[in-house]
Amino acid sequence: MIQQLLDRNVPMFGACYGAQQIAKVLGAPVTTAPAKEVGWAPVYLQSHVIPQLPEKLTALHWHQEMFGIPDGAELLFSSDLVRNQGFVFGHEAIGLQFHFEPEADDVREIVVNDGQYAADSALHQTPADILAAPVPAENRQVMFQLLDYLTAE
Repeated sequence: MIQQLLDRNVPMFGACYGAQQIAKVLGAPVTTAPAKEVGWAPVYLQSHVIPQLPEKLTALHWHQEMFGIPDGAELLFSSDLVRNQGFVFGHEAIGLQFHFEPEADDVREIVVNDGQYAADSALHQTPADILAAPVPAENRQVMFQLLDYLTAE
């Protein structure tokens, strides 16, 4: 399905596993990351191809795998522990290993259903720590900027 969408130039966004699947279809590997990241941590902008994105943002991480950057794509974000955190492939696809999209209720559901996954994370945050952190207000605006970029003509 991802290849069919790419063939038809339908813009798509993938977070976490979705980004990994887009990367795989574009020919990049998905491997074990150098660190398991679970919790809130900064990501840093690596490309200015999308105008006016902040240089540093706090994102929700929930992964221990990472994607390679596909040929023809640009590295968009990195973290302190995992370089490949986001990519942009023209105006066709954006993949993020982390999450900008969750609201507070979504974070609570993730932690309630999968909080034990935080054990042994390099970010050293407990489920309670993750829940106690507010969702950064700017993440919603950044999501809109990413989606606007994908749909711009």
